[in-house]
Parts: sequence; C-alpha cells; structure tokens
Amino acid sequence: MTKERQYKNFENIFEFSNKVYTKNLVPGKQVYGEKTIKFNDVEYREWDAFRSKPSAALQKNLHFFPLKQGMKVLYLGFASSTTGSHFSDIIGKEGLIYGIEISERSLRDALPVAASRGNIVPLLADARRPEKYPWVEKVDLIYADIAVKDQSEVLIRNANIFLKPGGFGMIAIKARSIDVTKNPRIVYKEQRQILEKFFNVVDFVTLEPFERDHGFFVLKMK
Repeated sequence: MTKERQYKNFENIFEFSNKVYTKNLVPGKQVYGEKTIKFNDVEYREWDAFRSKPSAALQKNLHFFPLKQGMKVLYLGFASSTTGSHFSDIIGKEGLIYGIEISERSLRDALPVAASRGNIVPLLADARRPEKYPWVEKVDLIYADIAVKDQSEVLIRNANIFLKPGGFGMIAIKARSIDVTKNPRIVYKEQRQILEKFFNVVDFVTLEPFERDHGFFVLKMK
C-alpha cells in the first residue's frame, strides 16, 4: 500500500493508490458496502465516485472543497446517507449535519447510520419548504442534491434562512431534471446565472464519466 497523503490538501480527505478515502468515524462499520483499509492502525473508507457526486467532483479536479472539521452542514436530499456518511467522517464529532430528505423509505435507511455516528440529525421534510424546519440552527455550509426543476432556487431559499454570513454552498446540478430538451452546458450556464444572484461561484466541474449530465458548483455567499 502506498503512503497515506492528504488529497489535494483538502481537510480530512486522503488518497491511497489514486483513490479517495475518508477516515472512518465508526471503525469496523461500513455504510454502503464500500472498501475499507487500515493504515497505521487507522481505518479509512473508500469514497466511491460512482456512488457520490462530491467524490466524483473531487476526482474531476475540483480545486476548492470547503467542507472542514467541526462544521455545521445543512444537507438537502440526504437520501440513505451514502455521501452524508463521508461528510460525517470529514466534519468529525465536533461537527453536525442536518439531513433533509423527503422520502420516508430513504430516511429510514439513514437512521441506523445516524444513530451510530452521533453527528447526523436526519429530518423527514421537503427542502422546498424550509419554513417547516425553522428550528435548524445557522450552518457553515449547505449542500443540495435534489432532482427538482427549481433546484438552484431551493438552495438559495434555504441559504437565505440558514446560511451564516460568508458561508458556503455546494450543489449537484441534474441537467435532465431541469430541462431534458436542452444541452446540459446551456442548463449549467442558466443555473449559474440564477446562483450568482446570491453566491459567488468558486469552482465548477462536470461529473462525467461518474455521473452523466451533472455539473457541480462550489459557491460562497455574497
């Protein structure tokens, strides 16, 4: 095994043999059948780029990834916690994730993961209606992975309520969920114009071959 090294100097993200890993917050437990390795008595989980869009973005040469240890995160479209578990590894026990998910079945799958990790609060709610979870505290970062036509507007709506001044956003744009008839490059351009009303765009990559017709924006609140 090659020596552990930090992945592109991103906090709590590591590289072994050209693969991306996070340090397992709950050693001995896998979340979605991912590969685990041990190095110097520390267990790491492979962050599968075909199962997680932020990992795909990292492997498509994303230059800036704002998630850090101790952060509070609002995650829109938490699903069954595949990506959320790696976010949990990165933020550590000092951080906290509020995972918003509209599907009861998906959230049910996330509950045991949340229970074992202690830094995830799963919430059954519609991300389009942030007024329904007003007790969520201000967060450092909002990540959106939701297959709706107005996905950028949903991110902005939540950011207006929950994002701290100078906080960050990340969004996986699903071009075909917005307009199946348009070239994805046009969709990304249009979505950028919407996002720039509230955020500065820090970075952008497309996710092929890991995800078809997806773009990934990293944003900073204006």
